[in-house]
Amino acid sequence: MARDTSPGDAATRLADIRRRIGMAAREAGRDPRDVTLIAVSKTFGEADILPLIEAGQRVFGENRVQEAAAKWPALRARFPGLELHLIGPLQTNKLDDALALFDVFHTLDREKLALALVKAREKGRALPRVFVQVNTGEEEQKAGIAPQEADGFISRCREDWKLEIEGLMCIPPVDEEPALHFALLEKIARRNGLSKLSMGMSGDFETAVRLGATHVRVGSALFGVRG
Repeated sequence: MARDTSPGDAATRLADIRRRIGMAAREAGRDPRDVTLIAVSKTFGEADILPLIEAGQRVFGENRVQEAAAKWPALRARFPGLELHLIGPLQTNKLDDALALFDVFHTLDREKLALALVKAREKGRALPRVFVQVNTGEEEQKAGIAPQEADGFISRCREDWKLEIEGLMCIPPVDEEPALHFALLEKIARRNGLSKLSMGMSGDFETAVRLGATHVRVGSALFGVRG
């Protein structure tokens, strides 16, 4: 399928997603401005991304450090004020490159990565804002801290490693009701005094917003089907 990326269509899709976020937020008694739309641009190039930037989108998400490094430095030089979020798994050997690229990490998921962040800070590197990834479905093939271990990991991040944790992130199992996982993530966040929740994608972001999402990660609904 060809990618439909004309500016008008991109602007229309963006406006529709923002409208739906706004409706879901208001239904939950929330301010729509409290929800950040992350346009997930993985596998899409500059020609696909530019129409969204020109339509006013400023926050984007990428899964892979190497892919992001190939396209985002030039775009950010042209468009100051863009914000880039890492929403995919991060290997420690890619950390230096990731620190140079991203404003927010959504996938802190293990002690080794936390300690690598500490080491980078000790060397004078500025750290991004950080979310802890929780594997709410406890899926073996997925990264993330198990729900029953989340409180302890968050505590170690704060107390032992002096890392500032901004919020929590999850990716529900594809064959389960996402609302259950969003509610679980919100509960873990609340008892740990965290106000940010990165949850919800193209198929379920409205449910996520109703259940407290502050960041929704939307790709195909904005960019179309990936080729």
